Amino acid sequence: MKVTPEKLKRYVDLSEFNFNTTEEIEPLRDIIGQERARRAFEFGLRINTRGYNIYMCGPTGTGKTSFAEGYLKEIAKQKPVPNDWVYVYNFSNPDSPVAINLPKGMGKIFKNDVEEFVESVINDLKKVFTSEEYETDRNNIYNEYQEKRAQLLDDLAEEARRYGFEIKYTPSGVYFIPIVNGKAISESEYPELEKSIRDEIEKKIKKLQLETQEVLKKIKLLEKESKERIKELQKKVAVFTISHYVYEIRNKYRENQKVLEFIDGVTNDIVENLDDFLDKDDDEQSIPFQLLSYKKTSSVDKYKVNVIVDNSDLDGAPVVYEVNPTYYNLVGKIEYENEMGNILVTDFTKIKAGAIHRANGGYLILQAKDILSYPQAWEALKRILKTGEIVIENLKDIYGLFITSTLKPEPIPVDLKVILIGSEYIYNILYNYDEDFRKLFKIKADFDSEMDYNKENVYKMIQFVSSFCQRENALPFSRSAVERVIEYSCRLVENQEKLSTRFNEIVEILAESNTWAQLENSTHVTEEHVIKAICEKEYRSAKYEEKINEMIEDGTILVDVDGYKTAQINALAILDVGDYTFGKPSRITVTTSSGRSGIINIEREVQMSGKTHSKGILIIAGYISEVFAQDMPLTLNATICFEQLYSGIEGDSASAAELCALLSALSDVPIYQGIAITGSVNQKGEIQPVGGVTKKIEGFYYVCKKKGFTGNQGVIIPHQNMKNLVLCDEVIDSIRNGNFHIWAVKSINEAMEILTGKSFDEIILLSKQKLKKYLDNLTSIGQPSKEKEG
Repeated sequence: MKVTPEKLKRYVDLSEFNFNTTEEIEPLRDIIGQERARRAFEFGLRINTRGYNIYMCGPTGTGKTSFAEGYLKEIAKQKPVPNDWVYVYNFSNPDSPVAINLPKGMGKIFKNDVEEFVESVINDLKKVFTSEEYETDRNNIYNEYQEKRAQLLDDLAEEARRYGFEIKYTPSGVYFIPIVNGKAISESEYPELEKSIRDEIEKKIKKLQLETQEVLKKIKLLEKESKERIKELQKKVAVFTISHYVYEIRNKYRENQKVLEFIDGVTNDIVENLDDFLDKDDDEQSIPFQLLSYKKTSSVDKYKVNVIVDNSDLDGAPVVYEVNPTYYNLVGKIEYENEMGNILVTDFTKIKAGAIHRANGGYLILQAKDILSYPQAWEALKRILKTGEIVIENLKDIYGLFITSTLKPEPIPVDLKVILIGSEYIYNILYNYDEDFRKLFKIKADFDSEMDYNKENVYKMIQFVSSFCQRENALPFSRSAVERVIEYSCRLVENQEKLSTRFNEIVEILAESNTWAQLENSTHVTEEHVIKAICEKEYRSAKYEEKINEMIEDGTILVDVDGYKTAQINALAILDVGDYTFGKPSRITVTTSSGRSGIINIEREVQMSGKTHSKGILIIAGYISEVFAQDMPLTLNATICFEQLYSGIEGDSASAAELCALLSALSDVPIYQGIAITGSVNQKGEIQPVGGVTKKIEGFYYVCKKKGFTGNQGVIIPHQNMKNLVLCDEVIDSIRNGNFHIWAVKSINEAMEILTGKSFDEIILLSKQKLKKYLDNLTSIGQPSKEKEG
């Protein structure tokens, strides 16, 4: 059946929609043609059970990421804002900082409150400890100590005089100088004394030494007591001085037990370490330079508040799209500072948040390919989703590569929904080989690459164009321009009954059409601008196709488009060069002879044939056996070859062409070379649909155009592929003018009659006669006519 021009593409007519340009159309607010994916996505967001995270899969460019971001931002506005999170010093275990959650915006307020609290306390303490009142109280204690000490020393001196000694105090100790005959004896004179006098002196010194030790003990106890009294005085004064500050901040955060514990820890630490907050310039000057780097810049560092999550600017739940999901970007990290060139130090203020911290209480969007490409990132995400808490741990600690002092921050509980975006291939790999994946991502939102062509979707496509114009500040599109865009959408999916959902490719045409309109200083985008954008886009990528057509034209690649040839036919293949696909005719030839080898696939013999193509050859063998081997054995050698093919071949879309060439070889009926054929065949001779018919037809059309039209050229396609015809206007016009033709067939019988101009019964009869001849030849030379097993 010859296909009429009216059936060669979808002719879009938007006259039922009342608009002249897209300025009059409300922009699109929803996703198009993804009802299944949308419903799955919405259900996944509603269910709060652990493990119901969402995996969005589908072809690239179908709007998965845009839909996820847009939809989540809308519903996130209706959700409560999650708490802020801060880390503070742990006074009972300094290596394990404490995590505290606070209501929205209170994290930085708490930080400022603590800073003001500490600053006010220290300033007041410095004032009170330099006041006259404190100095008086402190001096009273000190003077009392000095009086008691002096009294003890006086008593000791009196006792020494009673024993006949004077006391001399030096930095190295207490010395007793004996007095003999009213004269103090020097160290040089002492040996000259009589032995009895020296013995008496030594006995008295021993007694004095014992009494001196008792006195020194009492003095030390007095000194200790006075220090304790001074310290108690300091604590009493300090507590009294800061009590009203403590009361104020505790009262403000009275409902948060962790904050109260932290404030108590700060207060106690200040009171216990009052000397750290007094001016000690003289002391610090005595510290060697090389040791200064080990001193902390301030004793108040541990009183700081590290705000790692600040949600003060949020109006709802957070929506975080992490474009670089490394391990540290996801779970956060503990930073280190380098001291003296080779010493790494850290503290709780160097804890940094990751994307999961920021998304906690909301939604986290990740690209599957990206997170799987970073070491430990995927494992960390699964661990967090399984345990329900974030543990900040550096990779060096996980692998144990270095032994350094580190922190173990308190884990933070997690409540978020993860949306993973990727391909169907990655989904299947994870589902089959990662047992955790199916437990954690139980919702699959599967995006389709096409949608039905109906009034609702067509209007949404108009709205989509309008939204593009508004978003990109582009010129409005006229009605005829939008019609061309929708026709292009059908062409992308090669289906008159479908529209493409690969919106990134449609956006490319919209953007380029707008550019051509602006270059011509037009007030709106017209039909001509869209056509030019499509043609220019294809031209930029069509170099390889043009080179092949030139080689066909000059005879480097052998393709005939006129005349009759026996056992030779033009099949049609699709070549994919990445960003561009096109159709290319390929010559198939067949040779036959008597023998028992059957049908030989030359490509298979040299391992250039894919499984599907090899299956097609076996199907042809099955058809030949059913048609010709019912009443006589099949004695045939037949070789089938794709001429000038130097790379592999896959697919069965050439099996109809191969069978036609084989029947031509068996019947010696020539095939018209101006007609190419595409389609697969089954064992019953029925033609089956294949892919890429539009590109295949156009590819053969351009070859015929270069070599010259005869008026008889065209392409045979399976009748089921008529809905897949979305030909360009040039080909349609040529068909309308009778220069080119398309036939849609249901069986190999119809195809052979179009290709040869002979009836199929005649072709079968001639083929049987040749096969009978082959059998007779084998029989005449004494070979058994028994059909070979297998």
